[in-house]
Amino acid sequence: MGGRTRDLGVPVGGLPAGRYDAITDVPGVLVGHETLLRGDSVRTGVTVVVPGPGSVFHHKFPAAVAVLNAFGKATGVTQIGELGTIETPVALTNSLAVGSAYEGLVRHALAGHDDIGVTTSTVNPVVFECNDGSLNDIRARTVTPDHVLAALSAAASGPVAEGPVGAGTGMVCYGWRGGIGTASRIAHGYTVGALLLTNFGRAAELRVAGVPVGAAVRPPGDPVERGAGSCIVVLATDAPLDARQLGRLARRAGVGLARTGSVMQHGSGEYALAFGTAERVPHRPGGPSRATTVLAEDGPVLDGLFTAVAEAVEESVLNALFAGTTTTGVRGNVVAALPVAAVVERVRAAYRALGD
Repeated sequence: MGGRTRDLGVPVGGLPAGRYDAITDVPGVLVGHETLLRGDSVRTGVTVVVPGPGSVFHHKFPAAVAVLNAFGKATGVTQIGELGTIETPVALTNSLAVGSAYEGLVRHALAGHDDIGVTTSTVNPVVFECNDGSLNDIRARTVTPDHVLAALSAAASGPVAEGPVGAGTGMVCYGWRGGIGTASRIAHGYTVGALLLTNFGRAAELRVAGVPVGAAVRPPGDPVERGAGSCIVVLATDAPLDARQLGRLARRAGVGLARTGSVMQHGSGEYALAFGTAERVPHRPGGPSRATTVLAEDGPVLDGLFTAVAEAVEESVLNALFAGTTTTGVRGNVVAALPVAAVVERVRAAYRALGD
């Protein structure tokens, strides 16, 4: 049995999904992958999220980052916290390729902006990582800046490839093959999309649609029983939110992770970036003030967006797992694919027992 969570009838919340059930349901958002495979030792890559068309540097996007557990090597986070914007696409890769991804984003920005570093400020590349060393020879540092540029060239709207692709190629989630997962939800007419790089969790803790399947369906050898790894959450929305409100959305990513069983172990770095597409922020403001529209703080709409984040993040984790394939990697390490049919039957049985 294969397929995405929703296609297999596994219930994840009650809000409707967008057309593609992906982060690309937020208008203008693009996703690109560059997957690197060589023998049994190279299992890595790059995934990029482009927040919108045109120059992201000259017309920035309001954004915020929630650091849920800071065991990670992210770049660009402090400036996002200070200024409340992102000014490059977001790159995801492995832990020792952060420098290469940073360089790729710098090259991309410089190629399109002659003013950077000359008549205006430098650029703040946004890069997040997870450790794919269980399946990839991470010391080989296979990822290059050109691979980032290739992922950017491949960035597109529509359906998003999931599982062991791009940055997710060598990742392990709850002891099974992990990788890229995505989902979306619509609340009060606004879309929230999530894209996750999943590489976290103890096998025994896995929950699918609230059912503790990890207690019974265990991977051979429990390869990541210690729970170390990391998870990166990228959220996009077309709701009119400022950076502070986007920070509130980003923090709700932890709710979605917890629903799948995560307690964010010591060695697992969890970061959530949320950006909004409703309004862009000019690099050079036209005056001392700027009019903007944001959602009212005290009302049902913001609560609906919080629910959308939790549901989209939870489903993204499951979509990444459901897309996994059994793989042999570096040093002969084998990570099995989640037995989707057995998991789905356990979930269905649990719901039948509840009379649903």
